[in-house]
Amino acid sequence: MKQEQAEAKSKTKAKAKDQVQRMYGQLSLQEPGRITTVDGDYDVVVCGGGPAGFAAAVAAGRLGARVLLVEKAGALGGVWTSGLLSFIMDNGGKGGLLAELQERLQFLDGYRLQPHPASDSEYDGSRDFTYDAEVMKLVLEAMCVEAGVELLLHTQLCGVLREGSHVTAVLTEGPGGRRAVTGRVFIDCTGNGDVGAYAGCSHERGHPVTGKTQPATLYALVSGGPKLPLSWFRSEEKQAFYDLLRSVGREPSYRLPSLFALPHPDLVCLMINHEYGVQCDSARQITDATVHARRELFEAVAALRTHEEWQNARIVATASHIGLREGRRLEGHYQLTVDDVVQGAQFPDGLFTVTLPVDIHDVTAHEGEGAGRDGLVAQPYQIPYRALIATAVDNLAMAGRCISGDFYAHASYRVTGNSVAMGEATDIASAWAALQGLPLVELSGTAVAAEMRQRGYTGA
Repeated sequence: MKQEQAEAKSKTKAKAKDQVQRMYGQLSLQEPGRITTVDGDYDVVVCGGGPAGFAAAVAAGRLGARVLLVEKAGALGGVWTSGLLSFIMDNGGKGGLLAELQERLQFLDGYRLQPHPASDSEYDGSRDFTYDAEVMKLVLEAMCVEAGVELLLHTQLCGVLREGSHVTAVLTEGPGGRRAVTGRVFIDCTGNGDVGAYAGCSHERGHPVTGKTQPATLYALVSGGPKLPLSWFRSEEKQAFYDLLRSVGREPSYRLPSLFALPHPDLVCLMINHEYGVQCDSARQITDATVHARRELFEAVAALRTHEEWQNARIVATASHIGLREGRRLEGHYQLTVDDVVQGAQFPDGLFTVTLPVDIHDVTAHEGEGAGRDGLVAQPYQIPYRALIATAVDNLAMAGRCISGDFYAHASYRVTGNSVAMGEATDIASAWAALQGLPLVELSGTAVAAEMRQRGYTGA
């Protein structure tokens, strides 16, 4: 009897195990049907509260549109704040919200002019600057509130509802569970093209031959180190820092480690790591990269403390948001190409000018010297309105890293100074489209470009 009971128990366990294996071996599970509450209806819905999203929301709000800004973190700013980037590039010839932002940061003692060395004749880095991330949070929130923008923090985009060529709503998950938000116009400022992907838009990612993407980087704020000069970006300075790290027993994963002096006299931003092969739609890869990078930062600073000039160094904060250099590049009505970059393309609907060189961080470890240009020499070129308007959806605009461009063009325009300008342009257009009831593609791109010129964007 006992043997029979044991055999029966064994069969039951085996059956249960088989059921579990079959259940978790499935590629997908079907959720029970649900009814989702609509949490609001807006003229313009901006997804992503980073540099592009903040600008998009403020620009539309000031034009009288009813605007919602959805952000997954607990603060606006994205890579600026949660990511502790601390340095903003390609600010030359840009007015509008970018100029206003700098003025507000200066007023609150959260700004430090830090020009990029004039080693690149095609790049004007004279207005590059560092900032205090906590002051940045305060300023971004204030500008949005003053513009009448409704903010929804701690809220993750999780889906899109589409009817034909029209997005009708985005689905979100937050402390109150799943909610839907409807709108007239939607703007993808997620950096990774999440809205476009959920809406079924065509997109590209990575190198055109290998598909590999540029590496991710986690930033840290460090106190107690040696004082830095006004600029610390020359190749010889990066080489000296690289040699210092190696002398204390640390081989940084980024061959061009950098330090940025911040407005606070005792703080610097530290950039020393590369995390390779991180895909924007893989939570596991992003998690593993974050854990690995944070460990590298702490180990590097611990090693630096053995050096006399760094003996008091301590990590004050590491970013909660790892910086991804690449995600999806959504298909737009125009795709910026490497030819546009090297030829200095100008367009009738050109919104502003990009002057940053092609900046490709090595896509695999020890591939080269950390970053380079693949022999490409950029000339100042314009971003056209058409590159910011999705082809598959008539009421979807995009701003930031996810606009329509190829791998090489993206390596030039992807920095946040350009993201702000893109955001401001898309929401000028979005507010006009929402208030006039027009598809984005039917708006005059030349009119949007003219408005950008009025706002101080030279070259538009």
